[in-house]
Amino acid sequence: MIIESIALVIFICSFGGAALILIKKMPALHALPYNGNAGIREHKFVLNIENRVKAVLVFFEKQIFLHKFLSWVKVMILKVERNIDVLLHKIRKKAQQDKEIKDKK
Repeated sequence: MIIESIALVIFICSFGGAALILIKKMPALHALPYNGNAGIREHKFVLNIENRVKAVLVFFEKQIFLHKFLSWVKVMILKVERNIDVLLHKIRKKAQQDKEIKDKK
C-alpha cells in the first residue's frame, strides 16, 4: 500500500512538472509556423543538398540505372551466346570429321 502511494505521488509530480513545462513553452510553440516551415530552406547549403537529392531521385524515377543495367546484361548474354555458338560449331565440326573417319574405315 505504501509503495503504491509513493508511486502515485511520483506519477502526479512528474505529470504536473510536464504540464508546467508545456504551459511555459506554449507561447513559443504558438509562435512557430503552422505548416512546419522555419526558413531553413533559404540557406545555400540546404538548397544544394536538396537539388542533389532531387537529381538522384529523378535518376531512379526515370529508371536510368535499371535501363543501363539491363542493357549491360543483354550485351553480356549476347557475348556468352556467341561463345557458346562458336563452341557448338567446333564440336559439330569435330563430330562430323570423326564420323567421316569412321565411314572411311
